[in-house]
Amino acid sequence: MPASTVNKDLQAERDKGSFDKNEFTLWWVGGKEKLKEKQDLETFLANDPDFHNETPIHFLSHKELYEETIRQATSIFRKVRKFHEDRGNGDPSNYMQILGGLLGNGIIRQGNPLGIHFAMFVPALLGHGSPEQQAEWLPRALKCQMLGTYAQTELGHGTFLRGLETTATYDERTQEFVLESPTLSSYKWWPGGLAHTVNYCVVMAQLFSKGKCHGIQPFIVQLRDEDTHMPMKGIVIGEIGNKLGMNGVNNGYLGFEKVRIPRKNMLMKNAKLLADGTFVKPPSQALTYGTMMFVRVIIVRDTALHLAKVATIAVRYSCVRRQSHINPDQPEVQVIDHLTQQYKLFPSIARSIVFKLTSDNLWEMYNQVTSELDQGNLERLPELHAIACCLKAVTTADAAKSVETLRMACGGHGYMTCANFFNTYGFVTAACTYEGENTVLLLQTARYLIKVWNQALKGQPLGPTVQYLNSFIQSRNNRHPWMDTVPGIIKALQTVAAGKLRLANEHIEQRKKAGYTHEEAVNLTSLELASVAEAHCRAFLVQSGYEMIEKLSQKVSPALAKVMRTIGELYAYNEALDSIGSLVRFTSISESDINRLQGKLEAALLAIRPNAVSLVDGFAIPDVLLGSPLGAYDGNVYERLYEEAQKSPLNKEPVNKSFHLYLKPFMRSSL
Repeated sequence: MPASTVNKDLQAERDKGSFDKNEFTLWWVGGKEKLKEKQDLETFLANDPDFHNETPIHFLSHKELYEETIRQATSIFRKVRKFHEDRGNGDPSNYMQILGGLLGNGIIRQGNPLGIHFAMFVPALLGHGSPEQQAEWLPRALKCQMLGTYAQTELGHGTFLRGLETTATYDERTQEFVLESPTLSSYKWWPGGLAHTVNYCVVMAQLFSKGKCHGIQPFIVQLRDEDTHMPMKGIVIGEIGNKLGMNGVNNGYLGFEKVRIPRKNMLMKNAKLLADGTFVKPPSQALTYGTMMFVRVIIVRDTALHLAKVATIAVRYSCVRRQSHINPDQPEVQVIDHLTQQYKLFPSIARSIVFKLTSDNLWEMYNQVTSELDQGNLERLPELHAIACCLKAVTTADAAKSVETLRMACGGHGYMTCANFFNTYGFVTAACTYEGENTVLLLQTARYLIKVWNQALKGQPLGPTVQYLNSFIQSRNNRHPWMDTVPGIIKALQTVAAGKLRLANEHIEQRKKAGYTHEEAVNLTSLELASVAEAHCRAFLVQSGYEMIEKLSQKVSPALAKVMRTIGELYAYNEALDSIGSLVRFTSISESDINRLQGKLEAALLAIRPNAVSLVDGFAIPDVLLGSPLGAYDGNVYERLYEEAQKSPLNKEPVNKSFHLYLKPFMRSSL
């Protein structure tokens, strides 16, 4: 059993902190009320035996894992509902926070098959359903009297929505749509909860009426009988199988064999189909993709939380683990004392905080643009779409690399399943693909940037996220003078993005003059375009983090402000050093500048070192959600690892039957 006292090395680290950890936690969580609710709910669930597995789930079969996940998912929903009702707050929107994020994924380790219901099905009803349709379906959906998912991706097509093959053909005679999957590649593939969990679905399909195709539209389709849960007539449905991670999510496939649904089941908040088959276009086709934009905003936030989780595990372990000598006359040092280890750990803390700040920024932008949409103003929709696309791509890719770096920072013990890096790695790597494959999303952002570049050349007004292009053009594209302050780095990274954008635009035009079509020219320039979008995003991340840290620093204590500014500086220095080639190409940075920048990064690592444990403690992630013997609050790593080893089913008996069946006859035979 783990020792009852806190590891002395870890406690010593806590005593070093130069700021009030609780002040950081209040900011991170969002205030005293949210912190209390968070702690009460975590305690409520952590003490419930329903959420404790005597045998860890990684020892279960695939079928057992799904069944256990459903048991926990339904139990957590009922108990969270009771938790809020007992406190006079039965708002179903609270469940969305629980079924996703760290709490839902911490208790239900391999992903929640009900999460997609609140993450995409309900938002799809809100984003695409008319008031009448919302009145019919939304109350039942919020109470989970019907369970839904969102089926867009197909076996043969994903991010390229125009290529989707599922058809919904309107029959004027019966006023019904006939849904069909004309090919195997048109089968819906991947939706969470689809296989055996949900009974309804929002389906994205090509709408046909009066002999014409009107593009992708959303339809609500009943998949299973509400009493028996048997598939409805014409519904071909099942599970796609085991995956790298998230194996509790119950991802499925779905085919349609002449499935008929009434006309009212086309969600008609935006586009409409009249009874006679006349199609009424939406104000903008982009409105059809509103659900995806919402989910991309959520992904950026959840990515920050996942990074906070694995950083907590790796930092605490690095304080307990002792390895090698720095001074031969002294004992082995804590691993965290090695500068190389700090470089593995601390940038991930910085990324988590900057991603969280940027997700807050993006959320404000999303709400503002959504409000403008409701008033018929579509002006900023393309800008929101562009920044959400590249932020989703860059943050998830960076998080995937960070999780692997942090896993390796924990040595061999980090490779163990019980260390719980593999679960988080499964979540963040999945996010690199779902809701838009990252490269495709970068190219979508680049398409927007090419458009606004040409608008800037004509002197037309630009949105806030691309204002820097005006300054670049007004400077006549000169090499930007290098300054190693954070504002200077922001300007330099914006110069890199603008310089790459100018060249990409020129190369597209050159290829068109050489006889290529516009689409061919864009394809041949796509490596540059993806790089443009990434550079634009990284400049935005540094800028967003810096500006929001400066605002925060006006409200918090000087001690916390100093630490937060150091975090922002580390993030900026790291981004600049990772972009050295581009900075050399587009700014006046010199070798001596690079050396000074490297020195500033190392100084920032050393400045964060005394506060590393206080920072990860400030994330306020309880042991039950960390789910790792390496990252437990008490730091008793070795005792907890030994306890985890005893849970293996192979340790339940001293001799496994395979010895008598195979090993003993093998060893006594003559080969």
